[in-house]
Amino acid sequence: MNIEKVLKENLEREELWLIITFKTPYGPGETMDVITKVIEELGWKVNFKANWWTADVPYGLIRIDASYGDKEKIILGKWILGSECQILRVDNMELEEGKEEFFRMVDSITSTLIHDPVIRTMREQY
Repeated sequence: MNIEKVLKENLEREELWLIITFKTPYGPGETMDVITKVIEELGWKVNFKANWWTADVPYGLIRIDASYGDKEKIILGKWILGSECQILRVDNMELEEGKEEFFRMVDSITSTLIHDPVIRTMREQY
């Protein structure tokens, strides 16, 4: 299964959060660019994007907030460096469950819990 197919099949779902766990041969910036490009090619507008990763262990997290008309979706890409692109898991979550997963992942990378006001401030800056 490839990222284009996963996004196409899941962006229209009712749940707010789409969480994709995958392997990638690319670095953090290029991985985020690939996902952003596919989302935009599917007609969605990217309203916010951010990337967190570790230097010690090759894994990270991408967050992309997107909209399509009156629909909104938050896409989390949980990635680990690998030799090729490979989808490992796809989850769709409601607001609270997705938010908890996001905070847990950022906390595992940065070791300091990030809160909603930080995200709002970051959105205003980008």
